[in-house]
Amino acid sequence: MTLFEGRINRLFVPNKNWPDGADIFFWDESGFRADTVHGKTWGLRGHTPVVQRPGQRQSISAASAVNAHGAFWFCTYEGALSAALFVDLLKGLMQDRQRPVHLVVDGLPAHKTVLVKQFVASTQGRLTLHFLPGYAPELNPDEWVWSHVKRTGTARRPLRKGEKLRDKIEEQLAKLQQMPHMIRSFFKAPSVAYILDS
Repeated sequence: MTLFEGRINRLFVPNKNWPDGADIFFWDESGFRADTVHGKTWGLRGHTPVVQRPGQRQSISAASAVNAHGAFWFCTYEGALSAALFVDLLKGLMQDRQRPVHLVVDGLPAHKTVLVKQFVASTQGRLTLHFLPGYAPELNPDEWVWSHVKRTGTARRPLRKGEKLRDKIEEQLAKLQQMPHMIRSFFKAPSVAYILDS
């Protein structure tokens, strides 16, 4: 076992003793732009292919949380993530939840502010934050949500005139929410196998 793997095991071993009935979610945020085209295309030999873009400069951000049982929560928002916005998003995640939530997040500064700590304390144990090691996005299964959305969604078919990026992203995330088997598959990636290891 490498030093890094040992660090990860120490991070998650205590979680095996989390109370029965608690939900464990992994959280991440991502940004989307209407004028970004991902993927590859083809063209005749000797002719450079041209990918049409809408020319619209729409952008939107999204946050999501996934768990190994296939549960998926998401929300879209505009602009950068601040501590106040993160607290609002956490309130949305916690709304109508009956069971405690252990939320694993990355080390984004907005996740570690006094405002966030005060909100978490106000939940009286219903919400607990756990932090992934720095510079380790491969350890977060929620990263696979963004990989999937950017490979298969709006990026593969640019917006048409009159379409709104927010509507398209929310539509795709809502479809993903109806596919728990897809969410569960994100936890089978080798880089996040430590989550399901007993």
